[in-house]
Amino acid sequence: MQRSVFVLAGTVALGLISPAFAADLMIDEPAMPGMVEAAGGNWEGMYLGVFGGYSWGSFTDEEFGYYFPDDKLDVDGFHLGVAAGANFYLSDSVIAGVVGDLAWSNQTGSLSDYNSEGTINWFGSVRGKLGYDAGAYMPYLTAGLAFANATFFQTSLGPNTDTQTHVGWTAGAGVAIAVTDSMSIDLSYRYADYGSRDYDIYNPDSELGLTDHIVSVGLNWKF
Repeated sequence: MQRSVFVLAGTVALGLISPAFAADLMIDEPAMPGMVEAAGGNWEGMYLGVFGGYSWGSFTDEEFGYYFPDDKLDVDGFHLGVAAGANFYLSDSVIAGVVGDLAWSNQTGSLSDYNSEGTINWFGSVRGKLGYDAGAYMPYLTAGLAFANATFFQTSLGPNTDTQTHVGWTAGAGVAIAVTDSMSIDLSYRYADYGSRDYDIYNPDSELGLTDHIVSVGLNWKF
């Protein structure tokens, strides 16, 4: 009788221990190649950024053609700036946003035969964005208001220098690449038409237009 009790108790104990012991020995099977889903991006939120790049543009003499051949003086150089913006989802994959930026520029060009020199001192924009959530990538289109401050110097008709701020429009495209949950790289190209301004160089009505091509690489931090 006593032996039967021991056997019964041992059987019950094994029954209780076995599931727990088996659970400790369970090992998750590794995911098969191709079975892991790509993580989606999370682009919503506000961000701050810095950017730099290369830009090239032109002053255009829209009235007299006094200052340079073919009514155009080309300028080019580097730029460095800061940006602030915000993104929000319109749907699961469509993203809208707004961004403002301001950049110092050293774009300069000169024509010694015409004693003319032009410089873009700084430029900026306030733009809307429309993008697509492709996971770690967000390609986008952008357009909006653009402005630039420029100086024109001319000596053939007397030494005269004038600085004006142009206001116009810009449009372009780019792609943001997520590096971490809060950091992304931004690659972009924009064309800007800053419109025309009257430069008081020789004739008060000397109207000069200003256009620019802007290629930038930026780093943004979301918060």
